[in-house]
Amino acid sequence: MFGKDETPAALDLLELVERAWHDAYQEIAPTEELIDGILTCSQGDLGRLIRFGLLAVVDARDLWVAVEKIRAAETAEPAIPPAEGP
Repeated sequence: MFGKDETPAALDLLELVERAWHDAYQEIAPTEELIDGILTCSQGDLGRLIRFGLLAVVDARDLWVAVEKIRAAETAEPAIPPAEGP
């Protein structure tokens, strides 16, 4: 998803998210769904991973809004051009 050069940094960031989550919420780790949401929003970009990793810890509700927008855009039907008349 992030490429060979950026994968170590992406994994480090996810570990930081896990530690921040624990410190903020006294839970061992964020849910798999939250991590999946962060990865979905990152769209394979390390900068976006950082942005949405922070957002997940600060206010996960905003992360879910972003996830829904991305998933809706991915599943949207492509516009079908109107048929040409005879």
